[in-house]
Amino acid sequence: MSRTIFTVVEKCVACKSCEIACAVEHSRSKTLAGAILETPPPQRRISVEGVGAYSYPSRCQHCADAACITACPTGAMQRDGGTDKVFSDHDKCIGCWMCVVVCPFGGVTADPVGKKAVKCDGCPERTARGEAPACVAACPTDTLLYLTPEEFAAQHRQATAKAAVCGGESATPNGMDILRSLKRTH
Repeated sequence: MSRTIFTVVEKCVACKSCEIACAVEHSRSKTLAGAILETPPPQRRISVEGVGAYSYPSRCQHCADAACITACPTGAMQRDGGTDKVFSDHDKCIGCWMCVVVCPFGGVTADPVGKKAVKCDGCPERTARGEAPACVAACPTDTLLYLTPEEFAAQHRQATAKAAVCGGESATPNGMDILRSLKRTH
């Protein structure tokens, strides 16, 4: 099975390293100094959102049944047959923002300069070289992980077993305590 980006919600400290790395990766220069000087500035495809005391790196989930693909009137939103990632073909995008409206994760944004849809593309150049996407590589707390579903499940089983045997962190699935807490307060 192919790798995807998983989020361990409780580890995010809102440092926004993922946002910076994403913008740099999608810049013309591919360097921080160069990206800062670019006009228009490069757009990030991930956004760290604060919810009370917690933070969440929000991005495209590359849904199996992607609403953005269905809603796009021009076929600009497509699925890459090789990587299974959803991407936006900027040549076909007319800036109607239907994809922005229907995305349940807020993973598609409107580029105010280019008037095109902007979303996570999974860093295809990096992953083709066997590297993790820029946001994952930049995350200092391992909030973002680039794993197969099997690898992620194995990590979670190991953490749950450790908590059950040794005590310590809750054996509750990643982020569930936070999500329950937010649901009660909002």
